Amino acid sequence: MTLRSRSLALASGAVVALALTACGGGSDAGSGTADATNPYGLQTPGTLRAGTLTDAPPNVYLKDGKFTGFDNDLLTAVAAKLDLKVEFVGTEFSSLLAQVKTRKFDIGSSSVSITEARKKTVDFTNKYDFGFLGLDVPADSAITSFDQLAGKRVAVVQGTVQDDYATRENLDPVRVPDYNAALNQLRAGTADAWITPAEIGEKTAGDSGGKIKAVAKQLDPGGIAYAVAPDNDALREAINTGIDEVVADGTWAKLQKQYYPSREIPADFVPGSGKGASSAAAASSTTAP
Repeated sequence: MTLRSRSLALASGAVVALALTACGGGSDAGSGTADATNPYGLQTPGTLRAGTLTDAPPNVYLKDGKFTGFDNDLLTAVAAKLDLKVEFVGTEFSSLLAQVKTRKFDIGSSSVSITEARKKTVDFTNKYDFGFLGLDVPADSAITSFDQLAGKRVAVVQGTVQDDYATRENLDPVRVPDYNAALNQLRAGTADAWITPAEIGEKTAGDSGGKIKAVAKQLDPGGIAYAVAPDNDALREAINTGIDEVVADGTWAKLQKQYYPSREIPADFVPGSGKGASSAAAASSTTAP
């Protein structure tokens, strides 16, 4: 039995419920109707419409007119296991989860950290990645750690776990819509620091010509997953199956090395359901700390 056949069988139990949801007079214009030819209730049968960002390398970004980055390339590989194509659409992170909930997008791909608050808006697939909070500052700054941020103006992208951290730690957040705006706050001197996904912060600092430096990072305990609408169990389970497949065939490990060549993989991190754990372990053993 092919993976698509297994996924169709898995989805069949949820088709009736999804169809009732799609046809029940909801206000979500453009929501797909689940049926035998469209078991995941996609807006366009056979095409996974993914909301993502344009400015967050190496995770998700636009390069030469193409959406790429670790999260997006992994999603493309996962979709291929399900015989689906992916249509990426750029958006702002602050609105991404709401757009997934209302089915403007079938899925959200943007290194989305799992939090209890976000579970009230969307459902999450199994974890496919982990993340660190990073700290970027101007090159002449004396700030070297997170515990020096009290009383400082700290740039964060609105709605992110970095925003959550700043709020939880009673900092003075400067909330902006995207990563470019956060970087501009540092350049203009209107923010003293920027809390960012560590990989993005490190790349930004490396590309700044010495004007920005990445000074600290700490593990984000939530884990990272794709976001789907809360009533689309069929799609969520199919994506989970696809994640296991790309872990097992080595694609996950290959993309880790491509996009994060020097990132240490935590010893206890297992992507997906754990069925492909051996491939993850192999990636960890060959990834430099």
